[in-house]
Amino acid sequence: MISGGSTDGDSNRARKSWSKRKVLGIEARRPDPCPVITFGPEDLEGVCLPHNDALLIRAQVTNYDIRRVFVDSGSSVNVIFQDAFEQMDLRGCEVNPVKTSLYGFAGHTIRPKGEVRLPITLGSGDTKKTVMALFTVVEAPSSYNIILGRPALNAFRAVASAYHQKIKFPVGDRVGEVKGDQHSSRWCYADTIRVDNKWA
Repeated sequence: MISGGSTDGDSNRARKSWSKRKVLGIEARRPDPCPVITFGPEDLEGVCLPHNDALLIRAQVTNYDIRRVFVDSGSSVNVIFQDAFEQMDLRGCEVNPVKTSLYGFAGHTIRPKGEVRLPITLGSGDTKKTVMALFTVVEAPSSYNIILGRPALNAFRAVASAYHQKIKFPVGDRVGEVKGDQHSSRWCYADTIRVDNKWA
């Protein structure tokens, strides 16, 4: 689980202001109606059971097809690792500086390289959906290219099930979905153990 970042403001004052607004109970607008999202036995088709695999998906970020996108509902920020960011060659994208550190990388505190807003697309065909997401650029060893945290999941209004190895989200009155990649998940798990040993 990754916490911190500038999700609620990039200073103590901004975060306190955000907290006060929430405590005072300022009502947010009601979301538009959306289809019911459910998971059933049919969603387990092709899933190797039993398993304890993390949910890794593919997503399109700008015009790049990105593998090893870790869906982490425990993360307070969306993370793009610097190696992946540099390989995407997004020279025209402005990376804004960030003061707030991130916590949770193998127990270490990390100062991000900055933040960048990028379009991310999930799904395909008629049930494809794109949102603009704020990514925190991090230079750290990782088996993943991107960590999709609560901000992006909430922007998609997505529901993820690691057990079903699937993420679902509303697209108008329909439901889009992306299947997980168990092979990549297991490879990343083994690689993460190796990477974590480097931090020790």
